[in-house]
Amino acid sequence: MSPDFIGAFMIGLVGAAHCMGMCGGIASLLSMGTSNHTPSSSIPLFYNFGRLASYAVIGALVGGMVSGLSELSGLTQSLAWLRLIAALFMILVALYIAKWWQGLLVIEKAGQYIWKFISPAGKSLLPLKSPLHALPFGFIWGWLPCGLVYSALTWSAVSGSAINGGLIMLAFGLGTLPSMVAIGYGANHFKKLQNSFIFRNISALILIAYGLYTAFGAMVMLGFN
Repeated sequence: MSPDFIGAFMIGLVGAAHCMGMCGGIASLLSMGTSNHTPSSSIPLFYNFGRLASYAVIGALVGGMVSGLSELSGLTQSLAWLRLIAALFMILVALYIAKWWQGLLVIEKAGQYIWKFISPAGKSLLPLKSPLHALPFGFIWGWLPCGLVYSALTWSAVSGSAINGGLIMLAFGLGTLPSMVAIGYGANHFKKLQNSFIFRNISALILIAYGLYTAFGAMVMLGFN
């Protein structure tokens, strides 16, 4: 398994507390039921399957476009620069998770303009007519502006293909899945774990180490050795 897949999974796993803050309220609301107010245990699952599918599509689009442009232009070295940016993004995520610096939120705000045009499509599906309608709702909500998603997308951008880009974003989504499914069913165990001082700081140090390792590799590729 590529280290990039592991890195994307780790971003999702240790940063899921942020996802719970942004999407947790939505997941909890959906678990209350459909338009006939009948609770359904399958709603959080369909919602999260849609969300993961959205991540995979976004990752495939970004990975395919960047790799295609790189091949057409002949500037394969540009992937090394993008890899360096991806490493810096991972360090930003680590600083955010440890609550040492909140600069990631500034980047997150950049996507709010586009979200204004996407969100009405999701709202039009409420109240859900059936649990199955949670699938397209989750797909749309996967485009919610999120600094963690943007960070994972930088790894898709340097993946070299649409398939790898999609798989990297899927790995990120799988990392967020345990916490998001748990909160959809009203469980807060993961939230307590991810808010703990020890977990946050150990996770941040791991991500920083991987970010520095990746940055070093990118600088070697660029000839800075």
